[in-house]
Amino acid sequence: MNRFVVVSAAVFLLISVAYLPLLNELYWSTLTSLIPPVRVVADLLVTNGTIFTSDKSLPFADSMAIRNGRILKVGTFTSLKELLGDGTVEVNLEGKVVVPGLIDSHVHLISGGLQMAQVGLRGVSQKEEFCNMVKEAVQNAKEGSWILGGGWNNDFWGGELPSASWIDEISPHNPVWLVRMDGHMALANSLTLKIAGVTSLTEDPVGGTIMRLPSGEPTGLLIDSAMELVTSFVKEVSVDERREALLRASKYALTRGVTTVVDVGRYYPGTTDELSWNDFQDVYLWADSAKKMMIRTCLFFPITTWSRLSDLKLEKGAVLSEWLYLGGVKAFIDGSLGSNSALFYEEYIDTPNNHGLEVMDPEILSNLTMSADKSGLQVAIHAIGDKANDMILDMYESVAAANGERDRRFRIEHAQHLAPGSSARFGQHHIVASVQALLNSQIICLTMLILLLRNWVLIELKRSLIYFNLS
Repeated sequence: MNRFVVVSAAVFLLISVAYLPLLNELYWSTLTSLIPPVRVVADLLVTNGTIFTSDKSLPFADSMAIRNGRILKVGTFTSLKELLGDGTVEVNLEGKVVVPGLIDSHVHLISGGLQMAQVGLRGVSQKEEFCNMVKEAVQNAKEGSWILGGGWNNDFWGGELPSASWIDEISPHNPVWLVRMDGHMALANSLTLKIAGVTSLTEDPVGGTIMRLPSGEPTGLLIDSAMELVTSFVKEVSVDERREALLRASKYALTRGVTTVVDVGRYYPGTTDELSWNDFQDVYLWADSAKKMMIRTCLFFPITTWSRLSDLKLEKGAVLSEWLYLGGVKAFIDGSLGSNSALFYEEYIDTPNNHGLEVMDPEILSNLTMSADKSGLQVAIHAIGDKANDMILDMYESVAAANGERDRRFRIEHAQHLAPGSSARFGQHHIVASVQALLNSQIICLTMLILLLRNWVLIELKRSLIYFNLS
């Protein structure tokens, strides 16, 4: 009897173990059937629009449901009605077009935000307007305080470069520093030059130029690394001002449909390497932790600090958050077209014997690029002139051959002027041409002028031929 009980218990236990998963599934299916399903409700439902989806199976939709900042579903309004709830906000687009957010691959976000609160000279088209804006800023400032600003483009008023003489009379007691729109040239008034100790005896620094009168006296314009002669005296903006600048620029970007940017920082020839790192620590990390980031941002840092970035990426990874991404390193090889410092094979017509500037020693740049690339970082180098672009293309090819194949995606920032045959090398070696249309507006205007002149010559030639034939 006891043996029978033991055997029966053992058999029951084996059967129970064998059927336990089935019983467990039956139990939970019965339990879950008694619990009503959780209904997903959208926070926002936009309707009556033309929504580009980038999906081949449904290229366009008229409605879109969103929850917690994420797209739940796109389609017709009828197909999305089930996502409506008491708290859903409905927006009628009235036929407006919706596209994915734009990505700007090259910005100076905090610099732009700071400039928005300074003397804004972007778009100024007359000397008188330029001077009046500086005069107004001086009148609203305390005596002795710096007047900072920029964004000016001398091409807008015929090409004449400004000089200290334009603004000296209206700013006798305030140092003035106005950066050109490309960041490679700036205008100082005479008081600023005096503070910085820039005189006719001051030599041009390596990679920079002090523009001078025939007498040798500075005109007030400093190019590329020569700007450091003044920037070292300009008081650094406060942390609060830089934070406000980030928010200001981010809001502006959103109004233009830009939701993601690559920020190459406040790093220009003539500035310290630390500015980008200070902004990372004081501004970006603050904004991210305080949940104040508005646009996704990929950060680039000066190439001279490549090891610092490499260590940080090893420690933290490239993705710091939903909003912040650690990108690569940035460098310069030449200046800009507007300041006649872009590096060309041929000399500038208006400044004979000037082919532009090498703002960084090519050998040093090559060694830094080799090291940064070997560590796995993406490298982006500014090049405007045709010679500058060829130099960087040659260097990239050498570095890639030395460090071996990988998906490195070297970048050339601007790639504005290329020698014949150079454009094909970008594709052959998988080099990204990071082109900015705004900088190329000058060459576009020049091309249009050449085409107009060409057409005029052809017309005149035809007239001459007709006249010749008739005679």
